[in-house]
Amino acid sequence: MDGFLLAQPGAVLRTTGTRHAFDDAEQAAAALRDGTAELIVGALPFDPRDPAALTAPERAEHTAGPWRPAALPELPPVRIVAEIPAPAEHIARVTHLVGRLSDPAQPLRKVVAARSLVAESDAPLDPLVLAAQLLTRHPRANVFAVDLTPAGRPGATLVGATPEVLVARYGDAVSLHPLAGTAPRHPDPEIDAARARDLLASAKNRAEHAYVIDWIRERLGPVCAELSVPGEPELARTTEVWHLATPIRGRLRDPRTTALDLAVLLHPTPAVCGTPTDLALTAIAAEEEPRGFYGGAAGWCDATGDGEWVVAIRCAEVAADGRTLRAWAGGGIVAGSDPDTELDETTAKLRTLLGTLDCAVPDRIDARP
Repeated sequence: MDGFLLAQPGAVLRTTGTRHAFDDAEQAAAALRDGTAELIVGALPFDPRDPAALTAPERAEHTAGPWRPAALPELPPVRIVAEIPAPAEHIARVTHLVGRLSDPAQPLRKVVAARSLVAESDAPLDPLVLAAQLLTRHPRANVFAVDLTPAGRPGATLVGATPEVLVARYGDAVSLHPLAGTAPRHPDPEIDAARARDLLASAKNRAEHAYVIDWIRERLGPVCAELSVPGEPELARTTEVWHLATPIRGRLRDPRTTALDLAVLLHPTPAVCGTPTDLALTAIAAEEEPRGFYGGAAGWCDATGDGEWVVAIRCAEVAADGRTLRAWAGGGIVAGSDPDTELDETTAKLRTLLGTLDCAVPDRIDARP
């Protein structure tokens, strides 16, 4: 896919062509400031040390209202061919992390443990068709498709439908809606409502959520003259899961701080990485395979500094030939986490993307190592 798409409930940005490509966010920010670029679009990787996939596009179309694709072709059959790691290994990793986090003598407090599924398609997948199908299934999500060529992945595309806005900046106004703390939905309305209430009352999930909010407050304090952070989280829902959410609003001290600057400042948050960030990144690198752009951010920033960036979750990387994709999901691990529950949480999250492909996520079957 040559271009970029961010389709949100209230606005759509689509771009094509490349004037300049950047694998470094600071270089892209400099291009905005010196007038080399009027718009930057793309994705930031999970690990800030990895190459970014940012572009100054040749053409851009920004429209109000929801995305309404002209056509909605069917997707080809897709089948899962690998789980990385296997469910038993994911449980073993989480068990190890819980033991480490339970030691009050060490400073690590939370680590997000992720796993992925690899799927193969009978015919090439068109990333924009997959994005359109995701939007149909998840109309309240932020649907994105990003060409990863600038990051050294020619022809690969990151596609997803995320419920989480990392940061939006318009003028001096800053807004965020972080999510942390999750419970699977249930088809029975009474059971589903009980799960939502239990999530809101869960000490473990509220502690996990508080790590994220405290970290964001600490990061934004130096750049925001005003910051409004509610004292209690609220419930947010997707088709598959309930989340704890906190809407945050702020006012910039310096109007020269751009949306791209804020995205770089805020990612990866404890919601996708852990806390403290440096220790969590080290633990993830030791335990997991590289995440690429899962847990990073996708979005845009214009020459005035305005823009929006969403958290790159509920997503997959589609290979250049369209025949293979890899989808990720993770969960926040704290001292009170249950490894079996954490595995089930990733399964529920994986259904956002793979359910759209009519590709069943394998249920856990005696996953204990």
